[in-house]
Amino acid sequence: MKARFIAVMFLLASASVQAGVVKGKIKDARTGEEIIGASVMVKEEPGKGTVTGLDGSFNLSVNRNKYTLVCSYIGYKNYEVTVDSKSKEIEIPLNTDEVALGEVTVVASNPGRTEAGARAIERKAMNVVNVMSAKAIELSPDITVANVIQRMSGVTIERNSSGEGQYAILRGMDKRYNYTLVNGVKIPSPDNKNRFVPLDIFPSEMLDRLEVTKSLTANMEGDGIGGAVNLVMKDAPAERQFTASISTGYNAMYFGRDFQSFNYGEIVKKSPYEAMGKPEDYKVTQDNFTSSNLRMKWKKPLPDLTASLSYGDRFFGNKLGVMLAGSYLNTYRGKESQLYYQPGVTHNGIEYRNYSSQQTRIGAHAKLDYHINGNHKLTWYNGYMDMREAEVRDGEDDKERAVRMKWNRQYIINSTLKGEHQFLEDGRLKLNWSAVISKAYSETPDNAEIFMQGSHVQTSGAATRRWEHNSDKDKAGYVDLSYKWSLKDESFFDFSVGGMYRDKKRDSFFNEYTFDSGTGRDPQYINEDWYNFDEIVFTPAMRGYGNIGDPLNYDASEKIGVGYGMVKYTFPKWELIAGVRVEHTNQGYVLKFPRDVDPEGSQKYTDVLPSFHAKYNVHENANLRFSYARAINRPSFFEIVPYSIINEDYKEKGNPDLKHTVADNVDLRYEFFPKSSEQFMVGLFYKHIQNPIEYSLSLVSSGQDTYYQPMNLGDATNMGVEVDVMKYFNWFGIKANYTYTHSKITTDKRYMDGSEVKTRKQSRPLFGQAAHVANLSLLFKDAKRGWEGQLAGSYTGKRLSDISNWYDNDIWEDGYFQLDASVEKSFKKGVSIFAKASNLLDVPLLRYVQKGPSTEGLNYERHKGNVIERKEWHGQTIMLGVRYKL
Repeated sequence: MKARFIAVMFLLASASVQAGVVKGKIKDARTGEEIIGASVMVKEEPGKGTVTGLDGSFNLSVNRNKYTLVCSYIGYKNYEVTVDSKSKEIEIPLNTDEVALGEVTVVASNPGRTEAGARAIERKAMNVVNVMSAKAIELSPDITVANVIQRMSGVTIERNSSGEGQYAILRGMDKRYNYTLVNGVKIPSPDNKNRFVPLDIFPSEMLDRLEVTKSLTANMEGDGIGGAVNLVMKDAPAERQFTASISTGYNAMYFGRDFQSFNYGEIVKKSPYEAMGKPEDYKVTQDNFTSSNLRMKWKKPLPDLTASLSYGDRFFGNKLGVMLAGSYLNTYRGKESQLYYQPGVTHNGIEYRNYSSQQTRIGAHAKLDYHINGNHKLTWYNGYMDMREAEVRDGEDDKERAVRMKWNRQYIINSTLKGEHQFLEDGRLKLNWSAVISKAYSETPDNAEIFMQGSHVQTSGAATRRWEHNSDKDKAGYVDLSYKWSLKDESFFDFSVGGMYRDKKRDSFFNEYTFDSGTGRDPQYINEDWYNFDEIVFTPAMRGYGNIGDPLNYDASEKIGVGYGMVKYTFPKWELIAGVRVEHTNQGYVLKFPRDVDPEGSQKYTDVLPSFHAKYNVHENANLRFSYARAINRPSFFEIVPYSIINEDYKEKGNPDLKHTVADNVDLRYEFFPKSSEQFMVGLFYKHIQNPIEYSLSLVSSGQDTYYQPMNLGDATNMGVEVDVMKYFNWFGIKANYTYTHSKITTDKRYMDGSEVKTRKQSRPLFGQAAHVANLSLLFKDAKRGWEGQLAGSYTGKRLSDISNWYDNDIWEDGYFQLDASVEKSFKKGVSIFAKASNLLDVPLLRYVQKGPSTEGLNYERHKGNVIERKEWHGQTIMLGVRYKL
């Protein structure tokens, strides 16, 4: 018995000597960046292994005195290291699997695809920039760029009518104050009124990274007071790559109600006036219109469907790189609104609106790069983004009902050829150029709205049917020449000069018809004479003549010529850049059917835009930045046309006297990168803005109509602070950012003094600016079992939604919180399944008129004493999918 006990103790002691736990980190041998998801295996026991966590670390228990670890990661060479039982913590460097092409080298890792790569771009950038990596985009709960971008510091989003994100607001500056780039090149907008690009047209899966630049250098386009959004599309890899994904889901809103749809496939794309060849006599009859597209259906929608494919490879001795990608999204979204009170608009009790929206997005791009030799490279990018939306808006109060059936298609086509050339020894002289052709198009044919009184169609003004389409075509050329002059003390100068020329053409068409209810039926009651809207007999009003003379029929042009000069001085711990950019703008329009207005208009102006940037290396992996830049904002084509149109909630008017905006921008930011994937940033910003352009609710001289109109309402200031934190542990990570913004503009406001209208000054924030914006994401990763997930919360504080020219009569949007989540499970051979959930709490969006003298006598529902203008709900959405990577 005693001998057996001694033998057991000896075996246990022996096992304890052999068993050991080794800890380590895997890093990029050249950059020192931690590598997430690298594989670590025991060579002597192929079944035993693990992968690195969010901070590049691993933990492995091995019952051997001596063994070999084999480390591998896509794009890197395998690495073997011998470990004995005494080893407790090791650091393993991986070298990139570089492909040599004679004199040129193609590096497998693409900057910005990983979190470490994104942080490296932020650290090395000359100006203030934030980057979201492809990995972070993939793990996020979002499927469009517009929703992804709200996770970045200082960014809020403006939503479309179905509740999805559509436009970015940077640092409290309205969407008009930033511009959108694809691979560094500006693209035109399909919007029928404005310059800004709807970001929901871009599927997020097609990006390598998303960059938000908040301070401009002289070689960047100058019309970005808020900043610039750059979508860097997938690039060709160093070795063959194939990915595919498919997912499906549902919006919880339709568990409780039907989805309303109409027969949009029967829409006639040309208006009767266009179909007749645009004759001088454009009188129409009922026979000129089809009614089959007005037939509506009420049923549960099909599940959502999203799918994507991408393929990348290199050919011809690795000189030619190819990346092909495609994406398809078909989603059903909606909104439920309750409208209580709108200044200048009459409601009979609460108006209840239900929106049903089917959105279809198609995206495709091809990106080719060819290395002629080590000094010359060509890149050709072709992208196509297409979004189609069929929406029914059904609104009803105690007396009236209005049903709108709207189909819209927008697309953007871009083709960019770039050249990168190096001359002299060590490539000291560089020439980069780009030739760009782009087109954006939007059409909304036969936008029909039917008006009812109770259960019968109105006799007069029973319906409107509107045709709209516009295109925006760009031809642009860019050239940049730089020379590097090295000095003896390890410092050097970079001199840059360059220019840009853009020729933009835009056309706009508008044709609207008004109808009375038909005389052949009496009197159009539901379930007596008709059962669906296509059965109603409508008679064209206005003696059969449509409104083709509207100022929205115009041709516009814009020619922009730019030249810049910039010098960068680099010496130990310091980088300094000074530059100046000169932009000349020639913008004009010609009305096709002028009526009582000047048929032509133009604006010409030249802006000198100086900039200065300084970066100081405070200590290891930490920078202190200072930036100053002057920027502008041009009026949209539509805004300077003397138009008048009945829109969603208010009538709109143009403003030919609108001035362009000029702003001086200052930034100060401290940034610290403790590890390659981690960061801590604190930034301050200040903007002085001359002639900001804002839309205001104004009254015509008669005082009877309320118009929504672009105006210059006086100078403004905008300042704030941004904080960014990213911290990763082996299995857990935190991403958080907070932005405080304070803006101020003082304008004249009207008020009633007895029966007399007087004016007084009132200060307020800028349109769309929220004082408090915060994001918090909790990330989880079980590398050994293949699980990772994210819980993301986003808060946008109270912000100004609509501006009135009456004192204390602005419309505000209350603070809004959204909670989203995602989870992914990875299996062997590149297969993974994932789930995304958005708007989990379904917190209602609430708008109100702030309590004050103008609302004292109003008998409407209130929120904290404020008169509620509307409430909106969008419903939760769940997506389930599978992804494959080779």
